[in-house]
Amino acid sequence: MKLKIYQIDAFADELFCGNPAAIVPLDDWIDESLMQKIAEENNLSETAFFIKKNDFYFIRWFTPSTEVDLCGHATLAAGYMIFNFINKESNEILFNSKSGQLKVIKDGDLITLDFPSVKPISKNMTDSVISCFTRKPIEYLAGNFDFVVFDSEYFIKNYQPQIDDLKKLNKHGVIITAKSERVDFVSRVFVPNEGIDEDPVTGSAHTMLVPYWSEKLNKNILIAEQVSKRGGKLWLENLEDRVLISGKAKLFMIGEIYI
Repeated sequence: MKLKIYQIDAFADELFCGNPAAIVPLDDWIDESLMQKIAEENNLSETAFFIKKNDFYFIRWFTPSTEVDLCGHATLAAGYMIFNFINKESNEILFNSKSGQLKVIKDGDLITLDFPSVKPISKNMTDSVISCFTRKPIEYLAGNFDFVVFDSEYFIKNYQPQIDDLKKLNKHGVIITAKSERVDFVSRVFVPNEGIDEDPVTGSAHTMLVPYWSEKLNKNILIAEQVSKRGGKLWLENLEDRVLISGKAKLFMIGEIYI
């Protein structure tokens, strides 16, 4: 069996930036264990598989160690692949997923994810949270991720993660974030319990970041940067129960998997 594979840098203005994702289009679902082995072999933060049925695409996402319920950058990469190689006349895609229906829209070079919003809930600041960082957070919240707010953009950029401690905070992942002087806010995201010590650019994290910073900054249209080593820029809009997460993508590779 041969499978086509595309590697695409998502949330990237140019190659070697943003978050690389592998995209594997399928005619029918293959065995789940095989999808997991392919994702492990790719060793990227996410490998997405999709099939098409009637007017809908069905998508699943795998890290090198597990399947996840939602992934933004691999959905954006899958959208880019479909817009450029499968349905060049389309400017809108509907994906069905474990997180419900997800819309992807193309507008020139920008690809927009229409995702459900997740408003983070405030939590008590514990010693276990404070001990993970060399600077005391100003706020601690939770939702799909643990969500830690600081008063310094410089700290976010230069933080050296204590991975073993971060693993204990949240079984999924940890966001750190601060207001920015250049854009509206910056963030970094760590998902060590799912085989990703640091995720370069994380669309799903912005389902929490957007409602939080929209309220703090009193604005619904935002620009953000995820300041990982690779880095990525996101254009964002708060729609109350939904968020729009936009970015660019660049094709790196097309190949074949031989199984």
